[in-house]
Amino acid sequence: MALPANVTTGTWTLDPSHSEIGFTVRHAGISKVRGQFTDAAATLDLAENVTDSKVNASIKTASFDSGDANRDGHVRGEDFFDVETFPEISFVSSTIVPKGDAYELQGDLTIKGITRPVALETEFNGVAVDPFGNTRAGLSAETTISRKDFGLTWNAVLEAGGVLVSDKVAINLELAFIAPAA
Repeated sequence: MALPANVTTGTWTLDPSHSEIGFTVRHAGISKVRGQFTDAAATLDLAENVTDSKVNASIKTASFDSGDANRDGHVRGEDFFDVETFPEISFVSSTIVPKGDAYELQGDLTIKGITRPVALETEFNGVAVDPFGNTRAGLSAETTISRKDFGLTWNAVLEAGGVLVSDKVAINLELAFIAPAA
């Protein structure tokens, strides 16, 4: 599958100030908690054939932010991410599969030293030139993972039954990449 005419090959870099690495997890079985990681870096190595392209990303676990300082401190601690021992989450793509107008980005996700394959349903949102002359590409991607698959097993049993934190975590990405300089 060829690149659109206005998209150049080469290494595109993530623009973190115009990107969001978000998550949603069910809390106490009755509500959802949302948050994001605020410190990430990524490259998108675009090939002439889109399916030959590669993505490499790293996220600083200490940048976990759910909007609640107490919860954030707990999640950064040894019960969850253990940011002192495991300062980064990483993703390295292996395959890009066209799915109609979208793509499935497959690769290896590493959290807390455990690597598992994941598939992200990915949508290409287009290309635009900003007022400063930078060419930007937008992507949206999502997947759901089991936190237990990555050693994130802490939980508390609720008096009424169930657990405090669900196993399933929805990951939602809104990404802006900047083209390589001409």
